[in-house]
Amino acid sequence: MRARAPPRVRLKLAEYKWVVWLVLIIGGVAANRPPRFLIDGQSEIVVRLKEGPDTPVGSLIYRLRGVDPDGDTLKFGIREQPGSEILRLEAISANEANIYLVKELDREIRDEYSFVLTLTDGHLGEGNFITQSFLLLVEDVNDNEPVFKPYSSAITIKENSPAGVITTVEATDLDEGAYGQVLYYLQELDGDVENFAVQTVNGKGVIRLNNRLDYERKPLYQLRVLAVDRANQGKVNTGTAAILIKVQDVEDQPPEFVVASPVTRISEDAPVGTAVLQVRAIDGDRGINNRISYSIISGGEENFDIDSSSGIVYTVNQLDREDPNNSNGAYILEILATEESHEVSPMPSATTEVTIIVTDVNDETPSFRSPRYVGEVLENAQQSTPITLLQDAIPEVFDYDQGKNGTFELYLIDDNGVFDVTPFKGINEASFLIRVNDPSFLDYEKVTVMNFSLVAKEIVTKEPKMSIVPITVHIKDENDNFPEFTESLYTVTIPENCGVGTTVAWVQALDKDSDSYGTRGIRYTNLGGSIANLLSLNPISGVITVKQAGGDSFDRELITRHYLTVEARDDLGKGNRNTAQLIINIEDVNDNAPIFLANKYEARLLENEIEFETPLFLEARDIDLNGTKNSHIEYSIVGGNYKNNFTIDPNLGIITPKGGLDFEQLPGGNGNIRPIHLTVRARDFGEPSLSSTVPVTIYVQDVNDHAPMFQQIMYKRSIPEDMPGGTSVLDVKARDADGSSPNNRIVYRIQRGASDKFVIDSRTGVVSVANGSTLDPDKTNPKSTHYTLTVVALDGGIGDQQLSAAVLVNITIVDVNNKPPVLVEPGSVVVRENIQVGTEIYRAKAFDLDDQPVLRFGIDKANSVARNEDGIPISINEYDFLNLWDLNAVDGTLRVVRLLDREKIETFKLVITVEDMAALDVGPRQTATGTLTVTVDDENDNNPVFRKPFYKTSITENSKNGVNIVNVIADDADRNRTMVYFVEGREEYLNMVHMESTTGELVVANKIDHELYPWINLTVKAVDSGIPPRYSVVDLVIQVLDENDNNPVFESSAFEYRVREDAEPGTVIAVVSARDADSGENGKITYLLDRTSTQGKFLINGDTGALTISDWLDRESQATYNLVVEAWDNYQFGYLSGESRNAFKQIVVHVEDVNDNPPILHVPPDCTTITEFHNHREPIVSVSASDADDNSTPNGRVQFHLVAGKGQDLFRFEQVGGDANTGRLFARQSLKDRFGNYTLIVEARDLGTPANAVRGELRVCVTDYNDHAPVFVHPQQNVTIKVPENATIGTTIIEAKAIDADIGPNGAVRYRLRRDAGGSWRAFSLHATSGALRTLIPLDRDKQTTYQLRIEAYDLGLPTPLSSDLDLTVYVQNVDNYRPRFPFKSFSLNVTENDRSESVFLPSVIERDAIDRGDEPVLPVCYYIVNGNDDDAFHLHKTTHKLTTLKPLDREQKSNYTLTILATEDCVKIPQYTSDLDYVSTLTVHITVNDVNDNAPKFLRKIFTGGITTKADFGIEFMQVQAIDIDDGDNAKISYYQIGDIKQTLTEGLENLAVLPFLVNPETGAVSLNFDPQKGMKGYFDFQVLANDTGGLQDEAHVFIYLLREDQRVRFVLRAHPSEVRDRINGFREHLARVTGSVVNVDDLRVHENKDGSVDNTKTDLYLHLVNGRDHSVLEVSQVLKIVDENIEYLDELFKEFNVLDTQPAEYQPLTAETMASNQTVFWLVWTTLFLAVLLVLAIMMCVSQRADYVRRLKAATATAYSSAIPGESDMTIRSTGGRVPNTNKHSTKGSNPIWLHAYENDWYKSDDQLSRSERDSLDENAVDQDLSNEKPYFITTAAFPSIDSNVTEPQTNQANSDLYQQLEQLKNAKNMETTEL
Repeated sequence: MRARAPPRVRLKLAEYKWVVWLVLIIGGVAANRPPRFLIDGQSEIVVRLKEGPDTPVGSLIYRLRGVDPDGDTLKFGIREQPGSEILRLEAISANEANIYLVKELDREIRDEYSFVLTLTDGHLGEGNFITQSFLLLVEDVNDNEPVFKPYSSAITIKENSPAGVITTVEATDLDEGAYGQVLYYLQELDGDVENFAVQTVNGKGVIRLNNRLDYERKPLYQLRVLAVDRANQGKVNTGTAAILIKVQDVEDQPPEFVVASPVTRISEDAPVGTAVLQVRAIDGDRGINNRISYSIISGGEENFDIDSSSGIVYTVNQLDREDPNNSNGAYILEILATEESHEVSPMPSATTEVTIIVTDVNDETPSFRSPRYVGEVLENAQQSTPITLLQDAIPEVFDYDQGKNGTFELYLIDDNGVFDVTPFKGINEASFLIRVNDPSFLDYEKVTVMNFSLVAKEIVTKEPKMSIVPITVHIKDENDNFPEFTESLYTVTIPENCGVGTTVAWVQALDKDSDSYGTRGIRYTNLGGSIANLLSLNPISGVITVKQAGGDSFDRELITRHYLTVEARDDLGKGNRNTAQLIINIEDVNDNAPIFLANKYEARLLENEIEFETPLFLEARDIDLNGTKNSHIEYSIVGGNYKNNFTIDPNLGIITPKGGLDFEQLPGGNGNIRPIHLTVRARDFGEPSLSSTVPVTIYVQDVNDHAPMFQQIMYKRSIPEDMPGGTSVLDVKARDADGSSPNNRIVYRIQRGASDKFVIDSRTGVVSVANGSTLDPDKTNPKSTHYTLTVVALDGGIGDQQLSAAVLVNITIVDVNNKPPVLVEPGSVVVRENIQVGTEIYRAKAFDLDDQPVLRFGIDKANSVARNEDGIPISINEYDFLNLWDLNAVDGTLRVVRLLDREKIETFKLVITVEDMAALDVGPRQTATGTLTVTVDDENDNNPVFRKPFYKTSITENSKNGVNIVNVIADDADRNRTMVYFVEGREEYLNMVHMESTTGELVVANKIDHELYPWINLTVKAVDSGIPPRYSVVDLVIQVLDENDNNPVFESSAFEYRVREDAEPGTVIAVVSARDADSGENGKITYLLDRTSTQGKFLINGDTGALTISDWLDRESQATYNLVVEAWDNYQFGYLSGESRNAFKQIVVHVEDVNDNPPILHVPPDCTTITEFHNHREPIVSVSASDADDNSTPNGRVQFHLVAGKGQDLFRFEQVGGDANTGRLFARQSLKDRFGNYTLIVEARDLGTPANAVRGELRVCVTDYNDHAPVFVHPQQNVTIKVPENATIGTTIIEAKAIDADIGPNGAVRYRLRRDAGGSWRAFSLHATSGALRTLIPLDRDKQTTYQLRIEAYDLGLPTPLSSDLDLTVYVQNVDNYRPRFPFKSFSLNVTENDRSESVFLPSVIERDAIDRGDEPVLPVCYYIVNGNDDDAFHLHKTTHKLTTLKPLDREQKSNYTLTILATEDCVKIPQYTSDLDYVSTLTVHITVNDVNDNAPKFLRKIFTGGITTKADFGIEFMQVQAIDIDDGDNAKISYYQIGDIKQTLTEGLENLAVLPFLVNPETGAVSLNFDPQKGMKGYFDFQVLANDTGGLQDEAHVFIYLLREDQRVRFVLRAHPSEVRDRINGFREHLARVTGSVVNVDDLRVHENKDGSVDNTKTDLYLHLVNGRDHSVLEVSQVLKIVDENIEYLDELFKEFNVLDTQPAEYQPLTAETMASNQTVFWLVWTTLFLAVLLVLAIMMCVSQRADYVRRLKAATATAYSSAIPGESDMTIRSTGGRVPNTNKHSTKGSNPIWLHAYENDWYKSDDQLSRSERDSLDENAVDQDLSNEKPYFITTAAFPSIDSNVTEPQTNQANSDLYQQLEQLKNAKNMETTEL
């Protein structure tokens, strides 16, 4: 410790100081001058501070300075006044003081403070001060949130309210400036804010309605108004106000249908009045719910009616599903639902459609369109040939019943099975086709006409209806039989070595025709196929022989089967043709010897091994037929000196050694490999057996199996330590018994122990001292006097094959002692001051390199020093510090022998010496010294002490992070005064606070929630910096003060409640409950009820939440109440200030009905009129009643009863079902003859308890029915009345009279003329009441002789008047004008064209009428042509009446003439013809010109083009050549023929086409395909076609046909049905061809198919392909689309005309050869589907099998051959895992080694690096491993295929050995010649 001065000196100095001070004070009092403030000339000190945390408590806000001329110490103060407590003054020097803020500022409480500062130097006297004003201005910060003034929290708005102001809110902010200015924003709880807006006007928030609201969409809006201050930087404060907007419903929605079955079915025989369905609608205004009435406004109202109240639809007439007025038995009713509103006009309504399907009853009979059918068919027509119907017969049958009732079967009777009808079944309507079933009966020579009947019969089992129609079929004669081969497929077998002339097959064809058209005229004209050129076909006998033998075609190993086509034609080879297929199978002959896959085989075998390194597998192949003796191969070893040392598997070809071979026993040189040569033979089992041999070379490689041997077991030697480097110590020798180099070559190595001191010669084994090394043990580390060397002798083996031997060499070093000791540098040690006496603090260490030194330790007292903590040396005289230590001279241990005092000595420097006492006397002393520094360390023995025993404070919840909670301070008496503070407690507490470790300040770190943690208890630990540290702890208790930060939350409860409408006020409906997580008043809940929604009917207890009834309820006034319950916290103190929080809950109260309202009866005010024939099953009138009670309950349901009145027993009420409250009045029986007026008393009674009833009068008037028609009494029926033709207009001809037995209007008779088709009624008039018939126009007998009139007498009865007809004839008598008349008005004749002249006499006229013949003389009548002879083609002789042609007629120019001939008695001049006047004397002559064959047929164009895809079917008709002949009938019948050869141009793949590629149908000109196109074929064809008619006239045209791919077609999508564009498609093609400059061919025209496979009947797909007209190449789709795009402007009009929607590549659509009938199509589709399904199953099974097989192959391909070298493994083990080996008879089952198949068949798709490279399976680690199985299959590995990389690199000892093994051919290139296995 630091030395202190003696006390006496200090006391004396203190006395002098007091004396001095006393003198100074006395002098100062005597002459004191006042101090003053230093304020830089200002009169007032002004300080501006920001309020709140921006100026934290404790901040230095100002520094006061003063000056005293006397130099006195100044004292600053502040005068006590309100607000002065916020400041604190603290002197910092004699003339300065700091002013600190001790209380947080709040501008809103006080914005400025004015203080008076005081200053004194202590000598101014008591209470005297120098003063200075101090003004503190508080600047505003944005620390106050806007607060809303009280506002209406719930507002009700009608949904039809217009846009406008809803309410106004106002919020105030205590801040100033922009911080105190408030802007308003609006939010809605569901984000639905577009209907509202808020505007800031004069500091208030004006809330507006933007759009009309919709109660049905949303009845309640929860708005949140945000009041946001205008702070432009920093914090922005926001206040919120919640406003509940309740939407009040108004009548603005039409009814809504809630029940409306879209489809309902009813039987067509359902009785009238049957209820069909019921619809139900509700008021679209949920809050009003008016009553709904129903009516049918369209669709079936004649058959259906609806109850206006219940919505039940019922029938009013008998239904008929087959009625053509309905839509196939379906009625679509449009039902109107009308809301009975008292406020809206017209009343709101809504409509819906329901479909009523009338289900069928079997009431229709199948009927044919024609009464009989006549048809014709060719004799010998093939089966299924349809009969051609004649005489415009319509082959249809119909039955419009539904389902089975409309399903009928068609069958023939009395046809003896010759014909059948298709379809055999039809539904509703079917077109039928009669086809030939048994053509054997169709022989024209036997029968020419067949009569039978066709029956259409329903398939129902009960009383089926049927129709029968007669059918007559005429047989037409024709010779059309084709040659038929006796077999459709000929299959023969010939040996592959057959010779020329060998008979291959004999084919035979028969023809049912006779003579040369039959079998006698058959010639075999063509033989086509792969080897047709090698065979000869006899054209008469059909015998096929070999024409040219040998070659590849008869080599079974190249091809095993040939397909040929034999053609036969009748008519001596010129007539009809047919073909048959001939299959020639080539039979195998043993003509191929087994061939080894390699020219020679080589393998390497290590000596003493019984297995090759790589399996030696030999394989030969025999390409003869697999599975026969010809290809069965056996292997054997037939040559070699050491063949007995090896065996070969005769089936697998695997060579294995019988035992290990000794390399040293084999002859050879010094090399390490010696060969063994073998010869292996492979032979088959054919007759004769063939064989082949292959050389096999086995290279036996030497193995290093002898280790070197040393001559001695151990070597020893002693040498001096100073032996120089390079001196030999000893030599070692070893030998190796191996006979070949390098295995017997030895090298020596020192394996261990030399320590770089010794080396050995690798060749001689001499061990010597290493150059430059020293053997001195003292200079080695560690010290070594003995060396044990391990010398190794290594032979020339490589890697693991190298062998060695080792021997020990012991070398001893002799030492000399002459070195001084060495003291280890002591360094420094630190010792604590209170260390225990006797403690060892240090041990001196020294060493001597000599062998046996004697060392002694000591302290050098003269050189050792000690220092205190200030570094001052302490002399040994002052303090004997050496006595504190004890140093042991022998072991050098230094111990403390006295307590250490750090305050006296802190550092010791002790000099330690050591001496070797065993040193030689002749030399110098051997000593060493070192300095040890000992530092005494202070001990920390005082704990920190807190300034308070505990700390307690409080903090408001939700305080911001960083807010100070408390400061804790601890002191420590030790020198280690630096403290570190830690806070401890529960983890959740620690997450909320943060302790500043250096200052002890505790601040808020995270949100503190009073509701979770009202108290926070922590422990603060203060830890000093001592070692070890000492600490103290103190408790810290923090109270969390509550804030109102939680909204009330309603607890889960029911949403809807029900209460009877007669419940008394005060009844509790429900108790709602809410909770608030806050405490105290903040957590106290007050319940409020929205007064608008309650409508004064409900109350709620503000404390308990009990909802009660406050007034009587009336369900009829309002059935549902939507109540809004509000829960407010802190309502008492915080509601007005806006500090309360609230929540809303909507409760729906349903008022249950009580039967408190009587029904209101609605009866017709007038008398309901019906007739006496009213059907008693039909309702008379409907009566309804309304009941204000709930009509869904019995209280609102009303029933009707007749209780009194006249005729009560004649009528009855029937209740309409449902809740419609409607009753219908029916008659109990027929009312015939009971007409009169009836007054009925109707009672309407509801079903409530007790029931309410009301009565009313219903009047029914039964009227007479009009059931008698008028009866004519004059004149009689069909009377003829003569009228002269000169009768004047208005002349009464006759008066008709009719009487009616009815009375009243039903018996009042009226008359009228019926209108006839001839218009006779126009000439007369008939008086309606008197029946007088009068002339209306002048009569002219020349124009019309007779008038046929029909007079109708009708009554005025209701509802339907009755009538009767009277027919009479008015004959116009000839007065004085007799004109000639022809006996008939028209005359027909035929004239042959091109004839020079033809004539005919016309018929004579009738001179006089037969009735009133006069006595005038008969005059001659002349005929004139007055019309139709414009071209003067005819001449008529006027007196002879002979009509003659003047020139030859041309039918093609005009085929018909119509001449008008006038007969007149004026023969002097040609009369002027007037059609109206002269019509009576005219004759119309119709002349038909008969055709002669005078016109040749003409093709529509000279060049026809078409295309066919390579996927088209054989026989498809793909185009048509067409010619026209303007002649008529048979003269215009055209036949088409192909002439000349069909030329092939630029064709590929058609070289072997032996038939005509195309055939032309002689009748239709259709061109059909006569070969099977194959993929890859290309080119085009051209040929000539001839068209001639029956007269031999002809024309020619050129045909071009192009072969194209399926993807070369283009599809044009047109918006039209194919039928609409089919006739115009040629125009489209020609226009497109002109624009594009290409040949355009139309391939197909079909209904559009969408991508999903559906059909669009409104569109057409037009398939085209385009051909380059210059080089005849088919254009690709891309070229076509490009051409179309380039010429789109020229095609625009065309595309618009045809409505072209798109142009795109065509999708593949296969062509079909013919169109099947519907039943055949279904039949084949079903079987095709089943067949494809079977194929799919088989394909899946094959895929699964192949997958397993290939997985197995992959495993095998990645496995290592000979993976387990287990001695004694039998051949049976190998065979058990064998695989399929090609051309062998074993290992052909699953489980075999698939690597063979892999190597030969599947390597074509793999690259070298994909083949097996390792012994591990790349897929599932299932490769063969020696630990997994004893069955070791053989695999081909990379050693067998050197071309495949291997991951294992063998060490190469000699470069010359690298070419010892030849590579095998890569088997992946081998071709499988077994074509039959493809």
